[in-house]
Amino acid sequence: MVSREINFTSNREISNLKLVQRVMFKGTCIEEWIFNFGFVIENSTNSWQQVIKSAGADKMLSAESLSGNVTMTAMFYDEDILICKSIVRLFYV
Repeated sequence: MVSREINFTSNREISNLKLVQRVMFKGTCIEEWIFNFGFVIENSTNSWQQVIKSAGADKMLSAESLSGNVTMTAMFYDEDILICKSIVRLFYV
């Protein structure tokens, strides 16, 4: 299980904040999650927590096979308008 908290401030109103997160392994999407936050008040500071349950130890890939081969893409939207996108490549050490 993974838990994370995102803290953010918005200087404008967002009618429907949504996060789409994709996990890519060697260029193929192996997981996708869509999280809906909803309405964000202009000039507000917010906290957003998500809990993601793993598929189970028997379905996990080894750190050796994942290291350097996995990217996580996070895309934040207001309705269907892309606000921000980040891509991170993961290395296990």
